[in-house]
Formats: sequence, structure tokens, C-alpha cells
Amino acid sequence: MSDLVEQALALSQADGCVVVVRQGSSANLRWANNTLTTNGVMADRSVSVISVIGESVGVRSASVVDDLAGLVRASEQAARDAAPAEDYGPLVEGCAAADFSLAAQETSAAAFATVATDLGESFRAARADGVDLFGYASHDLTTTWLGSSTGLRRRHVQPTGYVELTGKSTGGSSWVGQNTRDWTDLSVPALDAEVRRRLGWGARQVTLPAGRYETLLPPSAVADLMAYAYWTAAGRDAAEGRTVFSKPGGGTRVGEHLAPAGLRLSSDPHDPELGVTPFVVTTASSAMTSVFDNGLPLEGTDWLRDGALTSLIQTRASARTTDSSLTPYIHNLALDGGGTASTDQMVASTERGLLLTCLWYIREVDPETLLLTGLTRDGVYLIEGGEVVGAVNNFRWNESPVDLLSRLGEAGRSERCLPREWSDGFTWTRMPTLRVPDFNMSSVSQAS
Repeated sequence: MSDLVEQALALSQADGCVVVVRQGSSANLRWANNTLTTNGVMADRSVSVISVIGESVGVRSASVVDDLAGLVRASEQAARDAAPAEDYGPLVEGCAAADFSLAAQETSAAAFATVATDLGESFRAARADGVDLFGYASHDLTTTWLGSSTGLRRRHVQPTGYVELTGKSTGGSSWVGQNTRDWTDLSVPALDAEVRRRLGWGARQVTLPAGRYETLLPPSAVADLMAYAYWTAAGRDAAEGRTVFSKPGGGTRVGEHLAPAGLRLSSDPHDPELGVTPFVVTTASSAMTSVFDNGLPLEGTDWLRDGALTSLIQTRASARTTDSSLTPYIHNLALDGGGTASTDQMVASTERGLLLTCLWYIREVDPETLLLTGLTRDGVYLIEGGEVVGAVNNFRWNESPVDLLSRLGEAGRSERCLPREWSDGFTWTRMPTLRVPDFNMSSVSQAS
């Protein structure tokens, strides 16, 4: 695939050119009603040519390239037809990486050998106990080659795997999930045991009205909320007064304390657990990305440090415009408050409250406060006297993750986790369980 990059660059007649080639190899496994239903192995490829003529840019992409010269010419024509780019800047300089010419890596159904065997044991036990198990496992290896007319050549192989397991019984339903890079750190029996434990909690059903409740949010639920906050943290949008990170009267809230002391929100492409592509790869410019930044090296960034907002997402162009440091988007997220308590330990120290395991159908209501709404799903549980005593009806909730951070009562131990709603698009997160003294369950929901 590196040959495609070189051929496209050789064909280019633009003032500048960036070529991105991605080849993906993916395998998946599905099951329902205690039976494996489907499995498959797929491959996909994309070639994107980014042409710069003057200060204008044109992008054309294809999944099947029968005419590479035609694709390059089309991107050049798109640049000629475009107005000058707001984010125009020099392309990133660089040299060739030693591994640039290596071939793509591929996965196969063999990645699930242990998973499938363990699922068979879980299915047998579930049938005997009147439990139905449903779920999905996915493993992807995506190889990216990026080259530019400035001599830059970069390559990266991204492994991404995750499993989701849902159980249903007379005690309702429960969900658990986990991300993984190579499947050696994932235990189906442990996930199954947690599903069963939660279904056991549902043996007693409790009806509660809408209202504000002391609530424990486990890592997966926290990840869904923090990911949304991260995706709205573009520095340009904040400087223009359009987000929760905008300062009234002008400017941004960088430097303002948004959370308790000790809380840190960060991204790091080199994180041993959450490693992601360590350079910018994008085929479109936005408030959060710039095609002119392609190939730019990425390093760890603190978004919140000791509870204060320290950085917003800045491209080279937005950093110049807002007189800010360059802090590009990184495709992972970690929250750490220094806590050591597990979810179970935080349950044990709760006199009365809710354990809210899953958020679902999350939508934005007000961008200026980042008020979100959504539903609970697959397990809301009542805690009394330090123990889970039953399952509670579902709710619609309304909360701003930024406002929620300011009201935290406790942050537990940070753990690698899988967001429920964003599992396939934002897999790499590490979050603590959070205690919120007054989480807003705005209405009772009939969702199940």
C-alpha cells in the first residue's frame, strides 16, 4: 500500500499534496439466545488525495481505485474550484519512517478462539438457569500510510477489539463490555459473572419516581459522558462563544476550575493501555482537525489538570487565531481523580442511592451548557445500607457532564472501560466510578 502513496505523490501537479491510504482487516462474532449466530472476516481500503493549490485545498477519496491518476486530477480540480482555506498553512515537514514500506497487518476469526470456547460454557450454564445471552465481539487491525510532497512518510497499525455481553432473564436485563488490544486481557467468564450478578439484583423490582438521586456512575457510563464533553472541546468554537467552554463576554474558560482539585482529564497516544495513532490523520478540516496538520506528531495532553481547564483542542490554525498552544485531537481519553475505591467499595459506603450502569440514546439539548439528555438501560439498581437491594425502573435523565464534574462527591479507581453508546467509535477510555450527589432523573421512562 505504500506504493499507492508514492504513485499518487508522483502523479501530483499541485503545490502540495498529502496521500492517506488505510487498509482495514476486521473480524466479528455475534450471538443471541445462547447461540453463536454469525461470524465474518472483512477487508476494506480507502485512498484519499489532498491537493493544495495556492491557499485552497481539494480532497477526493475512493475505496476502489481503478484510475489513480484520475483521483489525483479530481482532487486538484476540487482545489482549483475551492475558496482559500481558512486553516491554510504549510504542510508538515518530515522524513520517511523506517517501517513505511511494510505491508498491512491482518486479523482473522482465530482471534476469537478462546472467546468462542468460553462463550460455549456460558451458553450451557445460561440455558440451564433460564438466562438468555446476547452479544457482539469485534477485532480490527487498521494500517495507515501517510505521505506528503514535503517528504513525510508515516505508518501506523491500530489494533481495536471489544466485546459486549447482554443478559436477559425474569430479573430484567444487564450489560457489560470491555475493550482489548489482543484478547489476552479479556475474560468472558468474568464478564458473564458480572452479568449474572446484576441479573440477580433484578430479582426484586423497585418503582421510584423521577427526581434527583445520589448516584454512582461506573466507568462505562462516565466514559459516555466524558467523550461527549471532549468532542465539544474545540478551541475555535469556544473562542467564538458557542460552547460550554466559552467565557461570558469573550474568550475561553481555560484556566478556570471546572472540577475538584486533583481531577485530571487527559489523552495520550502512547498510553500503554489506550495507545492510538501517534500522528494527525484526517481527510477533512473542521473546528477540531485540519488537513494541513496531517502527519503532525501527537504527544500526551492534559485537558483538565488539578480540576482546572488547561487546554482545548487546537489545530495549528486555531492555535494561531486564538493565541493558544497547539493541542491536537487525540483518539482516547482518561479521567483520574486519584481515588482507589472500586465500584463495589463505593456501593458499600452508600447509605441510599442509585447504581446507574448504562446510559443510552444520548443527545445534546443545549450546547452553551452542554446539557445532555438520554435514557437509562440494562440496569439501574437501588442501594440501601451499602448493598444493592433491587432493580429500579428506567428514567430519562438530563445532565451536563461539565456541570456534573463540578458537583462530584467522590471519584473511585480509574479502570480501562468501554463506553456503551460510543463503543465502536471511541473504544479507548479509562475512567473512575463517580459519585454524584444529585443526578437528575428528569422523568420515568418505559424503555427496557
